[in-house]
Amino acid sequence: MWHAIARYELKQGGAGAKLALVVDEALYDIGQLVEAGALGVVGKQPRVAADLNAALANWDAAAPLFSQMAQALPELLRAGRVAALAPQSYTIDVPYTPGRIFGAASNFYEHAREMGTELAPREESAPFCFMKAETSITATDTDVVMPADTEKLDWEVELGVIIGKTCRNVSVEEAYDYIAGYTVFNDVTARDLNRRSDYPFKHDWFRGKSHDTFGPIGPWMVPRACIERPQGLRMQLSVNGEMMQDDTADAMIFNIAEQIAYLSGMLTLKPGDLLATGTPNGVGMGRGVYLKPGDEMVATIESIGSIRNRVVAAPARKEAA
Repeated sequence: MWHAIARYELKQGGAGAKLALVVDEALYDIGQLVEAGALGVVGKQPRVAADLNAALANWDAAAPLFSQMAQALPELLRAGRVAALAPQSYTIDVPYTPGRIFGAASNFYEHAREMGTELAPREESAPFCFMKAETSITATDTDVVMPADTEKLDWEVELGVIIGKTCRNVSVEEAYDYIAGYTVFNDVTARDLNRRSDYPFKHDWFRGKSHDTFGPIGPWMVPRACIERPQGLRMQLSVNGEMMQDDTADAMIFNIAEQIAYLSGMLTLKPGDLLATGTPNGVGMGRGVYLKPGDEMVATIESIGSIRNRVVAAPARKEAA
């Protein structure tokens, strides 16, 4: 049964962020589900993680509990023992905080072509990965802040793959065993800050991609078992209602499993690490069109959901006294 895990906060009277089970895009508080007997023990509190980071740390134990709640939900609804949260009563937070974010560069042929990137033949190449600061993440329905020193702010819808078990030197064949789930990621990029002229090193992707709010993520995490074929998911991004990107993850040069195998061959992947697996064509740089304050991006991935973010200008810097 399809379900997801979200992190939400009540607009009034809340006591911080809580976890919710998502079914048919409705949110159900995890604590209330447990109290109602979704895990078969009414009035008791089985050990359910308080947040998704904690759940990911022991995902093999946590995943079956979320699945059991989803299976129990229809009967609990019929009995009137639980109810969905009122949509106007909460805001959705980031589903979790990644330990590290690994990005895949030029991982779609058409995107590489629109960017003027000349790629070696696939059989002579390997994934090209970079890191993006985990502090860049921001939730759906929050603002992406456009730095004052960029004029070329761009969008990139990406399938986010969340690692659920520590792994090293994983083979392509066993890579999926280490995935906890999937989310939507928007790899916002300041294209003009990606390049440097003051050093012999011409590219600075860290500066172009790691500003605060440059990593919209969410709206929730869908467990791996709920998506039969993630490599075939449709990925879309619109700006102000106009479709800019529209392709499937099948168009990746190096697929999800190959990226996990490649990264785990270099370093130990840990629960909570996020792989941003590449973006299809249709980005602003390829079109010669860039984001400006007031623009609204909606990034959508089939079988996961959508995240919506508005661009705002950075506040003016305060002058030193």
